[in-house]
Amino acid sequence: MDRPCVKICAYDDTSGWCLACGMSKPERKAWKRVPGYREAIRAALPARLDAMAREGHAVGAAARGRR
Repeated sequence: MDRPCVKICAYDDTSGWCLACGMSKPERKAWKRVPGYREAIRAALPARLDAMAREGHAVGAAARGRR
Protein backbone atom coordinates (compact mmCIF):
# COMPACT_ATOMS: atom_id res chain seq x y z
CA MET A 1 0.00 0.00 0.00
CA ASP A 2 1.42 3.36 -0.99
CA ARG A 3 2.11 5.80 1.78
CA PRO A 4 -0.30 8.80 1.72
CA CYS A 5 2.46 11.23 2.70
CA VAL A 6 3.30 13.73 -0.05
CA LYS A 7 6.36 15.17 1.76
CA ILE A 8 4.80 18.51 2.64
CA CYS A 9 4.23 17.97 6.41
CA ALA A 10 2.31 21.09 7.44
CA TYR A 11 0.20 20.38 10.53
CA ASP A 12 -3.05 22.00 11.64
CA ASP A 13 -2.55 23.45 15.13
CA THR A 14 -6.02 22.44 16.33
CA SER A 15 -6.40 18.87 15.08
CA GLY A 16 -2.75 17.88 14.69
CA TRP A 17 -3.48 16.50 11.22
CA CYS A 18 -1.18 17.13 8.29
CA LEU A 19 -2.80 19.53 5.84
CA ALA A 20 -1.27 17.66 2.92
CA CYS A 21 -2.09 14.02 3.70
CA GLY A 22 -4.31 14.08 6.80
CA MET A 23 -2.12 11.89 9.04
CA SER A 24 -1.15 12.89 12.57
CA LYS A 25 2.46 12.64 13.71
CA PRO A 26 1.76 9.46 15.74
CA GLU A 27 0.04 7.92 12.71
CA ARG A 28 2.99 8.81 10.52
CA LYS A 29 5.24 6.88 12.90
CA ALA A 30 2.77 3.97 13.14
CA TRP A 31 2.65 3.78 9.34
CA LYS A 32 6.31 2.77 9.36
CA ARG A 33 6.28 0.57 12.44
CA VAL A 34 2.83 -1.08 12.53
CA PRO A 35 1.71 -2.09 9.03
CA GLY A 36 -1.55 -3.49 10.45
CA TYR A 37 -2.82 0.06 11.10
CA ARG A 38 -2.32 1.28 7.54
CA GLU A 39 -5.78 0.41 6.25
CA ALA A 40 -7.49 2.17 9.18
CA ILE A 41 -5.28 5.23 8.84
CA ARG A 42 -5.86 5.46 5.09
CA ALA A 43 -9.64 5.11 5.56
CA ALA A 44 -9.75 8.12 7.92
CA LEU A 45 -7.81 10.51 5.70
CA PRO A 46 -10.39 11.64 3.09
CA ALA A 47 -12.87 12.77 5.76
CA ARG A 48 -10.12 14.65 7.61
CA LEU A 49 -8.95 16.47 4.51
CA ASP A 50 -12.57 17.35 3.64
CA ALA A 51 -13.15 18.68 7.16
CA MET A 52 -10.03 20.85 7.06
CA ALA A 53 -10.94 22.14 3.58
CA ARG A 54 -14.42 23.10 4.86
CA GLU A 55 -12.69 25.10 7.61
CA GLY A 56 -10.84 27.05 4.93
CA HIS A 57 -7.46 25.31 5.05
CA ALA A 58 -5.50 24.62 1.88
CA VAL A 59 -5.15 20.83 1.81
CA GLY A 60 -3.29 18.27 -0.28
CA ALA A 61 -0.69 19.70 -2.64
CA ALA A 62 -2.15 23.19 -2.05
CA ALA A 63 -0.81 23.01 1.54
CA ARG A 64 2.76 23.43 0.26
CA GLY A 65 4.33 26.48 1.88
CA ARG A 66 1.81 26.61 4.75
CA ARG A 67 4.15 25.45 7.56
